Amino acid sequence: MTMQLLGGITPEQFLAEYWQKKPLLIRQAWTDFPELIDLARLTELACSDDAESRLLECRNGKWSLEHGPFEPRRLARLPATDWTLLVSNVNNHVGHINDLLYRFNFLPYYRLDDLMISYAPPGGTVGPHYDSYDVFLLQVGGSKRWQISSDDAGNFVEDAPIRVLKDFTAEQEWILEHGDMLYLPPKYAHYGVALDPGMTYSIGFRAPKTQEIADKFLEFIQDELCLDGMYADPQRQVQTHPGEIDDAFVTSMADMLKQIQWDETSVRRFVGRYFTEPKPHVFFEAPDEPLDFDNFSAQVAESGVVLDLKSQMLFEHERIYINGDEVAAEPAALPALQQLADTRALPAGEYDDAALEALYTCYDYGFLRPAG
Repeated sequence: MTMQLLGGITPEQFLAEYWQKKPLLIRQAWTDFPELIDLARLTELACSDDAESRLLECRNGKWSLEHGPFEPRRLARLPATDWTLLVSNVNNHVGHINDLLYRFNFLPYYRLDDLMISYAPPGGTVGPHYDSYDVFLLQVGGSKRWQISSDDAGNFVEDAPIRVLKDFTAEQEWILEHGDMLYLPPKYAHYGVALDPGMTYSIGFRAPKTQEIADKFLEFIQDELCLDGMYADPQRQVQTHPGEIDDAFVTSMADMLKQIQWDETSVRRFVGRYFTEPKPHVFFEAPDEPLDFDNFSAQVAESGVVLDLKSQMLFEHERIYINGDEVAAEPAALPALQQLADTRALPAGEYDDAALEALYTCYDYGFLRPAG
């Protein structure tokens, strides 16, 4: 089955020929927007406390970077050229942006990161750089010149607040108009400069470093550990050098540490929790006037449920994860919960009591709500 997003090729062909291999330019990849976010709407998000935003300017070759939330008067006095306003995780705030992000469902949701929107007037740019992850760059309004290069070995500009390549030689160049999209594999250098005022929707994918995974897994294991025993040395002899750490003591410590073990189940549970964990700035609010269980069940039967825009829900085998937590659910609830993880919504209908109980728990935390 071909996809409009991929320019008429199949997801299978895209993954086999392009994914993490080579760039792909897709003309008119997506133009079906229910509404277009204008600068005023993006500015409103950049001024709010629950959005991550940045303002980047380059004047006479010198870069400056500011982090939001911004005061409206700061953004109101920006010049006519040479700046870029970036707002991350817009999918957490705008429904149709969230829908667009999840149209990339030919890839697993645990790989999706966010949809960032950047606005730039003429001359606006974030400089030549490369990302360590896959990215789709969708032009929305205006036009932008993109230059790319497979050479990522250039040095970075010293003292710049962002990673800008000092040496960049373009190998290919295009002008993207409204609806055009460029896919780039990791570490493919790219340089975009706005020709007319417009926005770039950047769909990024998670690619955690090995060190990060190890750190987070050790945190997870630490919370799970419950080790028996305590150091003892009933056969202790007189120490000739009291300042020395002797071999026997080191061996005792090594034996104690051997109790730290994990198995595949531990890794599976860690993966489910880690890849649904909300970002630090994301918070969920319980309903102001929560429905009781019976009224909630009636609402589900009438209109179904939808996940909160900020929610991430995954499953593996019989385990269900949402927003860093493991959902306690009876086996009878699994089909409905797995469907919810796949489609981010459940249609109206009668559901098993076990499913309704699990859904109600998630509703009580603000992770989902009745549709309609």
